[in-house]
Order: sequence, then C-alpha cells, then structure tokens
Amino acid sequence: MTSASLRLRLTLIILIPILAIGVAVSIWQVSNARATAADLFDRSLLSAALAISGDVARTNGNAISLETSDILADTSGGPVFYHVFAPDGIYVLGYATPPVPRDVNQGRDDEITYYDGRYHSRDVRVLRYRSVITVDGISGAFTFTVWQDVAVRSAFVRDLVLRTFTVIAILIGSVALVVWFGVSHGLRPLLDLEDAISRRSSDDLSPIRRAVPPEIRGLVTHLNTLFGQVERAMDAQTTLISNAAHQLRNPIAGVLAMAEAVHSAPTSQAAKERSAGLLSAARRASDLANKLLTLERVRAAPVEAFNTPVEVGTVIREVIETVKSDAEKRNVQVTADLQNNPIVVIADGLMLREAITNLVDNSLQHGGPNLGHVRLSLAQENGVAIITVEDDGNGLRAEDVEIVLARFGQASPGEGSGLGLSIAEAVAERHCGTLELQTERQGLLVRLSLPMVAKNAAKPSIAPGRNQRPIA
Repeated sequence: MTSASLRLRLTLIILIPILAIGVAVSIWQVSNARATAADLFDRSLLSAALAISGDVARTNGNAISLETSDILADTSGGPVFYHVFAPDGIYVLGYATPPVPRDVNQGRDDEITYYDGRYHSRDVRVLRYRSVITVDGISGAFTFTVWQDVAVRSAFVRDLVLRTFTVIAILIGSVALVVWFGVSHGLRPLLDLEDAISRRSSDDLSPIRRAVPPEIRGLVTHLNTLFGQVERAMDAQTTLISNAAHQLRNPIAGVLAMAEAVHSAPTSQAAKERSAGLLSAARRASDLANKLLTLERVRAAPVEAFNTPVEVGTVIREVIETVKSDAEKRNVQVTADLQNNPIVVIADGLMLREAITNLVDNSLQHGGPNLGHVRLSLAQENGVAIITVEDDGNGLRAEDVEIVLARFGQASPGEGSGLGLSIAEAVAERHCGTLELQTERQGLLVRLSLPMVAKNAAKPSIAPGRNQRPIA
C-alpha cells in the first residue's frame, strides 16, 4: 500500500468507508424492505377479509360485490383467494379448501391470525379472521380465511431492493468520481512542486519560494533546510579544495626544489646534506595532507562512528607518549593531571586522540621560545568531561581567536599547518561538545568539553556549535 500512488491511496481511504456504509445501508434496507412488504401484504389481506365479511353480511352469504372482487383480483400485485364457513363449520362462500397452519391449534380462538401455509404445493401467506355476524337468521362467529401466494410478496421485495441497490450504486459511483476528481485537483500543488523542482539545474540549491498549501509547507521548509545544508557543505568542500591546493602548492614546490638540489649536488656529501632539507619538506607536506584528510574525515564521519565508550584518561596518556619525543627536542615538559576515577565519554577514540594531539601540538608549534611546560588536565562537571590543555607560552589575543579557529589560520607565521585547532573544534562539534580558548593571560588555555556516559541513559545532549568567544 505504501508503494501505491498517493492519488489511489487517498481515493481508497475515502471510498472504502463509504462502501462499508453503503453495504451496511443495503443490508438494513433489505431487512427493512422485507418487514415493510410483510406489513403491507398483511394489511392487504386484512382489508380483503373485512371487505368479504361486509359483503357476506349484506348478501346473506350469497355473493361478494364487484368492488371486493376487484380488490381480490389484484391486491398488492397478485390475486387473493378466500374461504368462508359458518359457526357450525358449514361452507358458505369462496374456494372449497383453505390452507391449514402447520400448527393446527394456531390462533383457533383468536379474532385475527396470520400464518404461513401450503396451498396446492405453493407457499402462501394466510389470514384467518373471526367475526360475529348474522346470515339467514344464523348468528355466530363466522370464519373468513384469505391467502395469497408468497411469490408475489417476494417479487415485491426484490423490486424494492433492486431499486434501493440501484440508487446506492449510482450514489457511490458518483461519489467515487467526485472523490477521484477532488483528490486529483487537491494533489495539483504537489505535482506543480514536483515540476518546479525537476526543472532546476543540478547546481541550483536556492530555497523553494512557491506558494504551497499548509499541509506541504513543512515538507518545503525541510527541503529548503536540506538544500541549505547541502549548499553549505558544497561551499565548505569547495573552499577546502581551494585552500588545500593553495597550501599544498608551497610544500610541494619546496619538495621539488630540494629534490632538484639533491639531484644536482656536485658530491655525495652535498647530496646527503641537501637530503635532510628534502626530508623535512616532505614531512611538512605529508603532515599537511594528513591533517586535511583528518579534518574531512571528522566532518564526514557518520553518526554511528560516535557510539563507543572511551576512557579519556587513557587517551591522554597515549597522547603524551606520542608527543614526548618532540617535546624533549624542544626542551618542553608535558604533564597530565588526571583523576583517579575513570571518566568515560561516548566518542570515536581515534578522533578524540587526534583532537587532543593537535591541541598539544598547537602549543608546541606556537608557544614561542619561552615555552617550557604544557599541562593536560581532566575533570568532570554536570555530566560533561572537560579536557584542558594549558601552556606557559606566548598566549593569544582575543581578536585572534576567530583567525586561529579558521582553516589554515595562524595568529603569527609558524611551522604548523593552521589546521590543528580546526580539527579539534570539528571533533568537539561532531561529538555534541564545545571548544573554548582562554585569552588575555600568560600562555594559552584550551578547554575541550564532551558529554559523559550517564548511568542507564543514552548520550547526554549538549548544544553543538562553534564557540569562538574567548573566556574573559
């Protein structure tokens, strides 16, 4: 049913109840027609019996009037037969033998009795009427029996039911045509909307600005929201490709230049010395490419990737081991202040490790010559895990926060790629967390907040989004 056309579904939804009502009305009408026919024919038999009784009393049982004969000849569409006998059982008038009831005692003493019987192998409806009259000086309860073939009554019922069914069928057919036309006309705005969307080019993601009925206004609103999201994603991808091409051009050019220098070195010793520069340039290009891929992987990761419990303290210890060698070369001490109780978040472990690594690497790359200590700490507050990376380096001005959070943005020229904080912020947003930078202090403090695992509950909800305002 869900794959059928909307027009057919709406038509069936409307017509099926109407058909059900029509069937119910038809059943009721058949029953009512039978009851009506029974009452009508019984009254006709009673009228015939009364007319015969009156004629017998007036003519002393010799004959019936012409008017009564006309009544008997065609009462309710068929002839009526009759029989009259006196109180002593003597035949007076009419047909020789009346039908007898199946129960011989039925209505023996009643004034008026109706029953079904058989007459010459045919089913008949019978009325027996008792009336006290005087005929030829004989007074007493005369018995008048009138009967009619049941087939006449059945034909009347069939005709009445057929007429009813015909009227109902015409009405339902008319309603079906009206419903089909009404549904088709009512769906016209959807068809117009489909036509308008189909006429768009593949790169036209502008909002739909057509007048639509209230019932599909929500659909159009959601489509416009989706178009906006897709357009922003495409713009972001285009910007990334453009920036990546620009940023990778210099490292690649440096690698080529160093490669040519190595190739043209006059001696093996010179080639060896120049190869160190080539290796460094290649590493910078590789680091930039890896971070670009990491950033896009974070932004494009499916929601299912963020469903693993991760113990944050363990991740921080692994990050410290990873950056330990680079920190020692720079004479920088990296320490951690962790709680004894484990703090668990629902996250992608690799992305979380990448975010913390980039925060530490950002301090090492941009802390300046006075940088001597990078401290990582972990705490929890109101169901949120707070990861803090603090250094004693150059710090950051409030007006530079938006710059350093942008892709390839750097507050001052340095060795880094300008993607570390962007990656960390993207990880925070994808995990319904936040990234905050504290400025106007000695050194830089970055706070990464992520929802924790709640007892007997799903992942807590924290409003996602970039927080570019510095903490005062």
